[in-house]
Amino acid sequence: MIKKITAGILALAGCTLINSSPAMAEDSGFYLGGNAGPTISHLDESGMTNRVAGPGLNITSITRDNNSIGYKLFGGYQFNNYLALEGGWFDLGRFNFRSTSTPAGTLNGDMKFRGVNMDALLRFPISDQFSLFGRGGVTYAQTRDSFTSTGTIVLPANPTPNKWAWNPKYGVGLEYDVTPSFGIRAEAERYRVNDAVGGNGNVDLFSLGIIYRFGKEKEAPIQVAAVQPVVLEPVVVPVPVVVAPPAPVKTVFASDSSAGSLFGFNKSDLRPEGKRTLDIFVEDLRGASFETMSVTGYTDRIGRDEYNQKLSERRANAVRDYLVNVGGIPAHKITAKGAGESNPVTTREDCAGKDGNPLITCLAPDRRVEVEVTATRTSE
Repeated sequence: MIKKITAGILALAGCTLINSSPAMAEDSGFYLGGNAGPTISHLDESGMTNRVAGPGLNITSITRDNNSIGYKLFGGYQFNNYLALEGGWFDLGRFNFRSTSTPAGTLNGDMKFRGVNMDALLRFPISDQFSLFGRGGVTYAQTRDSFTSTGTIVLPANPTPNKWAWNPKYGVGLEYDVTPSFGIRAEAERYRVNDAVGGNGNVDLFSLGIIYRFGKEKEAPIQVAAVQPVVLEPVVVPVPVVVAPPAPVKTVFASDSSAGSLFGFNKSDLRPEGKRTLDIFVEDLRGASFETMSVTGYTDRIGRDEYNQKLSERRANAVRDYLVNVGGIPAHKITAKGAGESNPVTTREDCAGKDGNPLITCLAPDRRVEVEVTATRTSE
């Protein structure tokens, strides 16, 4: 059953990699991490006693210490938002048991499990910072046993057997991204293990750990400069007269890929730098009179239309909410909408021949938020 589950997860991971969209490259890259936590063994101690001491033994009692502490160190590569390949080293801790028998005798067993693993991870984002993931893979692990006895139980020729063996493993987890580079993981995993004397069992690891993703804090240079906000000054005329309203004034903010951009890459939560940019915009509007303000979010052309449309809407709504709740813009005067990948700034020729990260950098001008102000001016 475990092998079927593991094979299914690996097969599904392969399909995800083959069919993944280039837009998902936003979360690609190498990462390192480590976890630690309690382990619980599920071993066949009675079977181990019979295999070590010989069949037909009359076992009267078994006491177990099946709790320990384990850890793992890992590294991996995130192919896209949904799929990663991860390998690492693990140590599941130390477990022991004591069997008694008649005629009077005891067998004491001590087991340690450690090895290497290779897993495929399927990730399911549930917000900008939280994601669930499932994993399935294989281990090549060493089991080191040590047996001692008293009374009528006679030990085999080798009382300290050890064995390396291939076995499956699987698990589930939750990840929280504190920053684009640094995250926290909580996981529950089951490791299939060989007991080194002819049997099999399971060890569960419940762990908490950290993960560091390389290159996520670096911002790619934006290709076009954002248009500076225009301050609308009152018109002074010799006699009272109504002045026709000027044409709408449009301000373009970089969504990501610059030091002062509003959002992190593929995120819709305003960055501290983005909030400061909007604060400057609001301050420049102080004293100006305007009728309406519209906020429009745009994405680049990479990826599925549905995904890009929803991302552009979330970003536009985040800007509108900040301008209303923090900037003091009257809510009835401001609207927001997402336009997805429509009306790009770049052309196909601009980024011809580029793929992967170079293409993402080239298309940065398309990922933007435009704020258009329809102003009115009246004489004093």
